[in-house]
Amino acid sequence: MHETLTAHAPQLLARHGVGPDTAAALLIAAGDSPQRLHHEGSFAALCGVSPVEASSGKTQRHRLNRGGDRQANCALHRCSLDCAGTRAAGTTSPAASLRGRPAARPSAASNATSPARSTSS
Repeated sequence: MHETLTAHAPQLLARHGVGPDTAAALLIAAGDSPQRLHHEGSFAALCGVSPVEASSGKTQRHRLNRGGDRQANCALHRCSLDCAGTRAAGTTSPAASLRGRPAARPSAASNATSPARSTSS
């Protein structure tokens, strides 16, 4: 299977987080007629990750599409988890760099001057 995928979609396998199983699921979802996929939104709808309006009355909101190819949806989920894990490990985002730090503790000096801790009346 890996040789077939390398022959037909080497650029897909070259992406970080995309292995042979994931690439196969995405290519199967695209099917034999990629002409029906005019833009990214149509592929998102095909995989079940496009937003669908779920408004009621004056409330405007969206939810994810529950339809689509579940195998392709799972493959996209695996890609996103792998990319998010790599980003956190490389600490490219400010939030990821904060995750590894220990929590700040108040110093002894601040405890001594705190009105709640004072013993004098």
